Amino acid sequence: MRISRQALRDWLPPLLWMVVIFSASHDAASVHHSSRLFEPLMHWLFPRMAQARVEDFHHYFRKSGHVAEFAILGMLLWRGLRHARPDPQRRWRWSQAGLVLMAVLLYAATDEFHQTFVPGRTGQVSDVFVDLSGGAVGLGMLWLGGKLGKRW
Repeated sequence: MRISRQALRDWLPPLLWMVVIFSASHDAASVHHSSRLFEPLMHWLFPRMAQARVEDFHHYFRKSGHVAEFAILGMLLWRGLRHARPDPQRRWRWSQAGLVLMAVLLYAATDEFHQTFVPGRTGQVSDVFVDLSGGAVGLGMLWLGGKLGKRW
């Protein structure tokens, strides 16, 4: 089977981003890695902040990272699907957005399942919903940008 150059240009970015997400999920010490930078910065900015509060901020910072990485995935998948099924009138298609969200949901679920096999990590259903909300944020940004730019 031969893959066209256009298909490669459309689908390689989301596939590579999925590899990045998978690699990050494999890091058993990811909380420790981010806390080495984040917590000293918070203590420097807010020297009187209690450690428990710093840890809360660190948690929300990490969840924001999940939202951002899956927002990017949603945007890249939407781009690939949009190019694979072009609309001559360049309208926003909710059916395409739904397919993208389904793909984000499936990938988020498999990512969390993968984490159950990584020592020191746990897969959580709540994280699937955080990731799915990231995909929705990415699509929302695309939709809003298209509306403001009068593309649809």
